[in-house]
Amino acid sequence: MCTVKARASGDTDFSSDPMVGYLSDRTGHQMGRRRIWLLGSIIPIGAIFIMVFSPPAALTGTALIVWMAVGVIGFYSATTLFMVPHMSLGAELTPNYHERSHLYGLRHAAFTTGSILALVSMQLFINAEQEGEAAIRKTAFELSVVAAFVTPGLIIYAVIKLRERADFQGRVGARPLGAFKDVWQTPHARLVLIVTFIENIGSAVIGILTLYVAQYVVGRPSLAPAVILAYMIPSSMSVPIWLPLSRRFGKIRLWMFSMILTGLSFGGMLALPFLIGDTQVALFFVLAAFAGHAAGCGATISPSIQSDIIDYDEYLTGERKEGSYFAAFNFVYKSAIGVMIVITGYVLQFAGFVPNEEQTMFVKLAIMSLYGLFPLVCYLIGAAVFTRFKLDEAEHQRIRADLDSS
Repeated sequence: MCTVKARASGDTDFSSDPMVGYLSDRTGHQMGRRRIWLLGSIIPIGAIFIMVFSPPAALTGTALIVWMAVGVIGFYSATTLFMVPHMSLGAELTPNYHERSHLYGLRHAAFTTGSILALVSMQLFINAEQEGEAAIRKTAFELSVVAAFVTPGLIIYAVIKLRERADFQGRVGARPLGAFKDVWQTPHARLVLIVTFIENIGSAVIGILTLYVAQYVVGRPSLAPAVILAYMIPSSMSVPIWLPLSRRFGKIRLWMFSMILTGLSFGGMLALPFLIGDTQVALFFVLAAFAGHAAGCGATISPSIQSDIIDYDEYLTGERKEGSYFAAFNFVYKSAIGVMIVITGYVLQFAGFVPNEEQTMFVKLAIMSLYGLFPLVCYLIGAAVFTRFKLDEAEHQRIRADLDSS
């Protein structure tokens, strides 16, 4: 089911991400290029929340499958209407090399807080499951209604508070393929696209395999939400730590350091099958916290660096195409998750994994290789590749000075 979902979202994103990114670049409106898209996402997002979590009780079989398929595809399409313009707006709000890190750090903290609330919702579903189907449906409907009102409310607040630069409108070519060709041909962008893909293949394991590790390796499936929480909280809380460090050591070196630290944190998970009891559980939580702490740096610094690349593109082409760039980065991010889901399925099948049974040591090692060794290798490769990135603060200041004087 995960593979089907990944393929559905990937197929949708293949068309929706680039389309929304380019069209938002081309949008001319008195509100600006991005906020009109944020407003346009409100009704679809609100409606899809209710559609996915509250299908009619009378639907069964094929009709229910079709309903949920439309809901899942609609969800990814609706969130794209918001996500790509929202990320793009961050690059426009300030040209300052370090202020961008502050903006994306706040965004990451808010996003992670929402993810933590989603874990609370998961626990409410688990509690409702003990009471029967009627309680599950009631809980799902109530949560979907809350989400359908809170999310649009926050979007409206952002639209009211944020402002856009009018001089950025109308500064993108008429050929969409030309815009994405520029993205790939920009050397800094091409390098970061590759690093982003490698990094997110490794980071995808926290969502895909934590339950498998908790249930089949540690033997305590109830720990999975707590472990994910142990990852998320440091990821959000570490943002104020990374921001001053990025000023002192530079965004490039700090992102490389965070990749290495994240990889080593996951790599340490390889010891879990050989431990027992409290020692095993403690190591699981400690390493998850270290991985989350380091991942908070990547989530803060990487979009800030991506924004600097957009300035470099303006320096080369005279255009402002934040939407096209963040559509490309967002698509690569989602593609990496899809690839990791497929890899996980094949590896578990090859190892002889059987759901809901005691696993052999070979299967446990296969799970931990995916959860520990594979991310370690991915992050180390990503850090090594990123050593070739040369758009540092001095170069960005030179480019901005030239752009601001023209």
